[in-house]
Amino acid sequence: MSVAGLSCPGCGSSNIVDDDLYAQPQLVCVDCGSVVSEGALANDPVGGSNISYSRTTAVTKKPCMNLIKGLQRLRAICRTLRVRSEIEDLSQVHYNRAYQHESFIKVSLQKKEILAGCCVLMSCRLLSWPITMGTISCLLDADPMVVCAVYQEMVRILNIEAPMFNITDVMEAHSQEYKISSLHVPEELAENPEDLTKRAVALVELAADSWIVTGRKPIPIMMASVFLAWQSLKPTKIRLKFSLDKFCRFAKVNKNKPALKRISEIKEVLCKLGKEIPWLREAVTPDNVVQQVGDILMHRYALLRSALRTHEGALLAECQTSCQDSQTSELVHQSLKTSSVEECEPDSERAEHSGDGDNSCTEPEPHSDTGTQKCQDPATNWGKRVLFAPPCVLHAKKRRVEQPELKDITGDEDISDSEIESYIRTPQEVRNFSLMQKMLLEEKSLGGQL
Repeated sequence: MSVAGLSCPGCGSSNIVDDDLYAQPQLVCVDCGSVVSEGALANDPVGGSNISYSRTTAVTKKPCMNLIKGLQRLRAICRTLRVRSEIEDLSQVHYNRAYQHESFIKVSLQKKEILAGCCVLMSCRLLSWPITMGTISCLLDADPMVVCAVYQEMVRILNIEAPMFNITDVMEAHSQEYKISSLHVPEELAENPEDLTKRAVALVELAADSWIVTGRKPIPIMMASVFLAWQSLKPTKIRLKFSLDKFCRFAKVNKNKPALKRISEIKEVLCKLGKEIPWLREAVTPDNVVQQVGDILMHRYALLRSALRTHEGALLAECQTSCQDSQTSELVHQSLKTSSVEECEPDSERAEHSGDGDNSCTEPEPHSDTGTQKCQDPATNWGKRVLFAPPCVLHAKKRRVEQPELKDITGDEDISDSEIESYIRTPQEVRNFSLMQKMLLEEKSLGGQL
């Protein structure tokens, strides 16, 4: 198609046509073949061609917007926690690796934000920076179960060996969250952070020795330890009257509901050890055990051994008592058995004439033991027999008992010999039954005469 109003600068010809052979249009002279103009990109359709972002070369030049937002959220978490620069750099490396995986590339923005927090948690654990998963969940305002699932999936995908941390490692950082210094609260309620942390760590170690920490979340245990440590350092009447709810309000921390139960469990352990203190005259109860926390923690290893010995001695005495009771019952049973045999001796001649099957002094039938077996109590939980036991043993979940399938009863089922014998009365039972009937008839006749 010729273009009017243009002339070739080489030969002066006006025979100029559009050359659409290439993607960019050009004006070419037909007579000499010179290119008159290269064409303008402004003549292209507005918006360009319909090509997805992932198929363009811009992917390698500029990261995705969601990746940029995720990295910004990661850096904000690091700034909030005030971690070292190497932890922040390592977190970004983990996030870039995990983000490109197919398990996280096509997920919701909330899960990508949780992934950023999990990368920070992983980097902190690798570089021995004390932090808990509950802290990350609080910063992200996310469900701890979802955070745990994303963290486990990230560890599996990146093939990283996640180190385990000890609850005492994060105790110092957790204690600093409580605003109970002299700058924040009155002097009678203030406490030195170093002394508070030291006493709280000792309580946590005691809880770990008595199986309270096993399988439990760390935040409630740490909160219970800080509360009891604060009360026991200066056990005044003001502090002893404080509840956990009131303590959390003036310390400016959020109350954790399971911490109430952990407080009662730790007090129970303290009472068991406080009873072994030799110089105490009064009984140790959960109400007054806080005053003895310092002495208990100072001598806790000796008190633990003493409490275990006392408990073992009590179990041994109980076992001996039960054995004596069982022996006494066996002697009584044997004496009754011998007396019944003596009563049956005059009828031995009659039993010999009637045959062996009518012998009333034979051993009891096998089916008579089934009743005693049914009356026996099931085996008690072994955790209740020891002084300290894991929570999963003390509060074991009841397992579902599979019910046997009900079979259709047609009446043609076989009856076992033992079941048939259970319905047949023994000669002794026949004599007792007839004697009872005779006595009832005599009572009725006497009643009629009166």
